[in-house]
Amino acid sequence: MTLVEGVVERRAEIDALLTSVSVDWPLARMPAVDRNVLRIGTFELLWCADDVPEAVAISEAVELVTALSTEESPKFVNGVLARVAKERA
Repeated sequence: MTLVEGVVERRAEIDALLTSVSVDWPLARMPAVDRNVLRIGTFELLWCADDVPEAVAISEAVELVTALSTEESPKFVNGVLARVAKERA
């Protein structure tokens, strides 16, 4: 299963989790890049943990939003994915 297929297949579950950990930031309010990078990062954290270490998944997501999104995005994405990882533990 590819990353994209996995995110599409589990989107409802991913979105529900992101909504629960990103208090005061509904998905619709997030920049599209951040929202989609969070979906990918969450999928990697939850369903690719054997292949992608937690720190790598978070670091790659932060790197993507650093290059593609707003100035505030790296800190935001890092925080949300850290909460996702904590929920998983």
